[in-house]
Amino acid sequence: MREFDYQRAYDVSGAVALLDGDREARFLGGGTNLVDLMKSGVERPARLVDVRELPLNRVEPAEDGGLRIGATVTNSDLAAHPEVRRRYPALAQAVLAGASGQLRNMATVGGNLLQRTRCGYFADVSSPCNKRDPGSGCPALTGEHHNHAVLGASDHCVATHPSDMGVALAAFDASVAYETADGAGELPLADFYLPVGETPHLETALPPGALITGVTLPPTPTAANSRYRKVRERASYAFAIGSVAAALDVRDGLVHDVRLAFGAVASRPWRARAAERALTGGPADAEHFAAAADAELAPARPLPHNGYKVTLMRNLVVAVLSELAEEAAR
Repeated sequence: MREFDYQRAYDVSGAVALLDGDREARFLGGGTNLVDLMKSGVERPARLVDVRELPLNRVEPAEDGGLRIGATVTNSDLAAHPEVRRRYPALAQAVLAGASGQLRNMATVGGNLLQRTRCGYFADVSSPCNKRDPGSGCPALTGEHHNHAVLGASDHCVATHPSDMGVALAAFDASVAYETADGAGELPLADFYLPVGETPHLETALPPGALITGVTLPPTPTAANSRYRKVRERASYAFAIGSVAAALDVRDGLVHDVRLAFGAVASRPWRARAAERALTGGPADAEHFAAAADAELAPARPLPHNGYKVTLMRNLVVAVLSELAEEAAR
């Protein structure tokens, strides 16, 4: 590991000033992903600015009736918060589906959004990787790719985003607040992650030197009837091979409102807007749910060894929406 300087910040403006736009410096939250990448040599910062003591560790009501979640709230505290569990249960379930209890005690909301792909070629500094070393190639296209992207990928990168939490946040139209030396800003989560295209090394729309300060969830009554379902290769402590965050409001047997997002199928949490359009106003039954999933997955471009994800996601959508419809009818 490269030797690095360490500084601790105690307020937001001080943290931004300490980073000072230095491209070789990184903010340090829980460190559950960054420190691993430093050990493997993928990340080689010259300086770390520790932001764990910043006053951003609260979940509070937002002015519009939603919730504002501070960037240094730990994953464990977020999943246990009574308002999150009551009003956005899929978010609490998604957080609890990630990592282990020990890691959730350390990992922060801001860090979760910025975690990097677990593609083996990205983590192996002896391999080419366009995300780590632009222009070097993407060996996953012809190599190991059984858990890689089927939606929104390109010939330059087929890696997936590993977050569970981000999938639920995408379904609920969350926005990300940040601070730079020029002042505060905010990005809808839908615009936070950049398309892969020809520049997979550019992952977010955050300005250089920006510090994530929080996430805001708008008031979404439909979210109270929501669920997160994750499929993985072992029962715990594993990344998804496919996941769904869904919320459903059924009235008189018809879909009045629906929120749907997919995980582990693209370089970012994938908001399933085509499926939502197909579902809204239609009957709340398995046949309609399957047709909506097919509409969302029609642009999928699987590789030779990950085509199973298309069937998996279709079945997940039908199962989760059917469960929510049954519960709404009781």
